Amino acid sequence: MTAPLVTILDDEPAIRTMLAEALDEAGFRTLTFARATEFEASLRSITPDVCLVDLSLPDRDGLTLVHRLALEQGAIVIIISGRAQVQDRITGLELGADDYIIKPFDPSEVVARVRARLRSNAPDAIAHDRARFNGWAAHFDSYMLEDETGTQTPFSHAEGEVLRLFLERPKRLISREAMQEALGGAASESFDRAMDVRISRLRTKLREDPKNPRLIKTIYGAGYIFLGDVNWS
Repeated sequence: MTAPLVTILDDEPAIRTMLAEALDEAGFRTLTFARATEFEASLRSITPDVCLVDLSLPDRDGLTLVHRLALEQGAIVIIISGRAQVQDRITGLELGADDYIIKPFDPSEVVARVRARLRSNAPDAIAHDRARFNGWAAHFDSYMLEDETGTQTPFSHAEGEVLRLFLERPKRLISREAMQEALGGAASESFDRAMDVRISRLRTKLREDPKNPRLIKTIYGAGYIFLGDVNWS
């Protein structure tokens, strides 16, 4: 079995080397990049499993790149940045990042976070790639929502994690604590805000009435319930 490929995009040579050495020692394959243009060009020939992305890049806004990766690549995206403000973390997670690690960091923590994210997305943990519910089909192999007319709408990896959680537990209350545990997040304002944004975006893509959603119901003070009838294939 081929080891997962982790790409490292950071303009600091010492950080690229430190991360690559730690990940290589842990059994991952790694590729490092100093510039966003180099990394984006490589995507024509490689398919990374995990992308570690710095936000302060010399040739591109890192947040724009994160948003594109989350929507188009389907890879796990982990931001590694010196921007430590809560709003920076919230923005990164809102744009589709799966995790946010603040510099300086211990490389062993990065390895642990990469492993945790891969476990949650491992094939053994995913019995099916498609779910049908209430006139919709969710394709987790291509990260697409499809309506009854065949019109497709992409969703990010982070949005897909939340959608899968709902579809695997239909008509059951899912508390914030259960979401945190299932998705590997840390209890924080940024995690809560990221969940709110992902659920809001899923409702928009499912054409829900924001004042009276039919599928994803908020139970105030308790969590959420997905009310659809789900069939996996």
